[in-house]
Amino acid sequence: MAGKPKLHYFNGRGRMECIRWLLAAAGVEFEEKFIEQPEDLDKLKSDGSLMFQQVPMVEIDGMKLVQTRAILNYVATKYNLYGKDMKERALIDMYSEGVADLGDMIMLLPLCPPDQKDDKIAQIKEKTTNRYLPAFEKVLKSHGQDYLVGNKLSKADIHLVELLYYVEELDPSLLANFPLLKGLKTRVSNLPAVKKFLQPGSQRKPPMGEKKLEEAKRIFRIK
Repeated sequence: MAGKPKLHYFNGRGRMECIRWLLAAAGVEFEEKFIEQPEDLDKLKSDGSLMFQQVPMVEIDGMKLVQTRAILNYVATKYNLYGKDMKERALIDMYSEGVADLGDMIMLLPLCPPDQKDDKIAQIKEKTTNRYLPAFEKVLKSHGQDYLVGNKLSKADIHLVELLYYVEELDPSLLANFPLLKGLKTRVSNLPAVKKFLQPGSQRKPPMGEKKLEEAKRIFRIK
């Protein structure tokens, strides 16, 4: 029997959190090997574990996979969260890319200079309510089904619900006018594997505070 996937990253959300969410939603137990010092990252680089000298890296099925989307696509394919044919996969990819566009803006917010932060938050809120959430609400309304693609849970649903939690952290009122998205969030959150992941004490990571930001900057040598 193959061992559990092993995730190599620092003990924070960053670019690994969507991978944690997807594995958890698939009901897959995983281990985490936290990068705690710059030297830990150096060691992974020097022993050839990181193809492009960067993390996230996931050890799974005898491979050392890097590049977030490649990892997500492998996990989604392996655990049947990637549609039934090429057309469904194209839609899942398209929706997942939209989620990633907004998710990246939110994820990078802590790195924003303090004097630019209010403007950046206003910009994110505007794009959330006028561009991204209306697009996903429209998809759900267009077919009246429980999930975004093929009336079956896919990685697009999981990525979107993860994003909706981050949107709520930013400002709970942003979801007010999107009843179908709120319904999707409730539906996915109540799936047993996801419900377990949302409980305190799981491998889900909290929002990035000042202390965690400084830790990440130190580990990744960000000036």
